Amino acid sequence: MYELGDLRSDRAFLAAVCEALARHMNGRGMWRLTFLLEELVLDPVGEGLIPEDRVWLEDGVARAAGRREHWESALARLAGVGVEVVACTDAAFPLNLRLVHDAPPLLFVQGTLIDDDRRAVAIVGTRSPSAAGRTLAGRLAAGVVERGYSVVAGLAAGIDTAAHAAALNAGGRTIAVFGTDIERVYPAANRALASAIRRSGACVSQFLPGTGGARWSFPARNLTTSGLSMATVVVEASETSGARHQAEAAIGHGKPVFLLDSLVTDQPWAEEMAGGPGNVTVVNGAEEITQALDDHLAIVADDSFAFA
Repeated sequence: MYELGDLRSDRAFLAAVCEALARHMNGRGMWRLTFLLEELVLDPVGEGLIPEDRVWLEDGVARAAGRREHWESALARLAGVGVEVVACTDAAFPLNLRLVHDAPPLLFVQGTLIDDDRRAVAIVGTRSPSAAGRTLAGRLAAGVVERGYSVVAGLAAGIDTAAHAAALNAGGRTIAVFGTDIERVYPAANRALASAIRRSGACVSQFLPGTGGARWSFPARNLTTSGLSMATVVVEASETSGARHQAEAAIGHGKPVFLLDSLVTDQPWAEEMAGGPGNVTVVNGAEEITQALDDHLAIVADDSFAFA
């Protein structure tokens, strides 16, 4: 008989509960599960949970019992190919992501996440960039890793690919956030790039194994990409682009957003965002981005000292 306390100690059972309560690792059910798992850290048996939440979790526990063996086998197979499963309650769960309200309960990680990835910048944009946009994305990525920041992107074609590749070529760290499960590289043309990222950085996915890419999965991925990062930089993106949605998510997360001047000139949505609420800055290059983030980190460090 499984109980709520088993969710912290049994990773296969936790995966089964995620499948039962938040199968797509997206939306309100996922956020609710993450929140309640964190509540169980201080209250392992859930005595302090409100009745509705306790009933919801216990229903998931009951439905998950028959799937635990499946997930024990699946996670063992993943471990065999170097995939680590990190829960939101683990010390190894990325701090930046832990601090946002819509973090997933689990991350599947191939490669290595390190503490210094707190200094991470998401560089995102269209899958069909201009030649100038592709070049600019590469220069931005190289510039931020030279100042000790990691680059986060979604492994998509176009701007994401240029940012990942440039970060690697500059000897820096980069993290690829999948819109599919960790075993499926999309697009397939980026398999070699994903392998290079795993060797010196990390590929991560919030999605349970067997989850293919879908219309809902890439917007969910964008939330996690923002969550993992200190800030989001948008290079080129149309009004309907996922990069625009990620910028909106970053504003919702209370994180800085940097829009390239050329983007603001070209896209009405970017011009509107630049003049609206939120910490949005129009920039021309990596130096402006890293200087702003260095200043922000200095302020945070001073505040931490003052209140220590």
